[in-house]
Amino acid sequence: MTTVSSDGADSATDLRIRTAERADLLGIHRIEQAVFPQPWPFSALESYLGEAGFLVATTDADDGPRVVGYVIADTVPNHGTPLGHVKDLAVRPDHRREGVATALLKRALALLESVGAESAKLEVRADNEGARRLYRHFGFEHRKTIPNYYSNGEDALVMVRSLPNPT
Repeated sequence: MTTVSSDGADSATDLRIRTAERADLLGIHRIEQAVFPQPWPFSALESYLGEAGFLVATTDADDGPRVVGYVIADTVPNHGTPLGHVKDLAVRPDHRREGVATALLKRALALLESVGAESAKLEVRADNEGARRLYRHFGFEHRKTIPNYYSNGEDALVMVRSLPNPT
């Protein structure tokens, strides 16, 4: 588990980043539903349990730790060298701009590098400027556009970066 201090202007919350557990799934699913127009089904999220790249960010709440964000990252074969793939990244709307996504993405990229990935890719909605800005900050570059990638017909931008890449 990693503890990082958030950099939000109004918050002194400490984030803890750790591997997702079964008890986190309901909170993760609620974030997924709140954030994405076509959320992943619960079963898809559940299928990544036990994977090193399924990470959650938690903060303390009155009733115990609360999941405030998560990332799912893994590798896919790529000509003999694993290619990192950031599949999903989301933060509770009431915890945005507090450094949660930055902490999760930094940890996920370090994990991908540690398992031998030399680069990482992701897909992002073409109109999601906030996410695109975060990914550019981490050195991701737009490589191609996939028309009609999402079920509502929206295009996806494929972004790629080398590992390691100073952030």
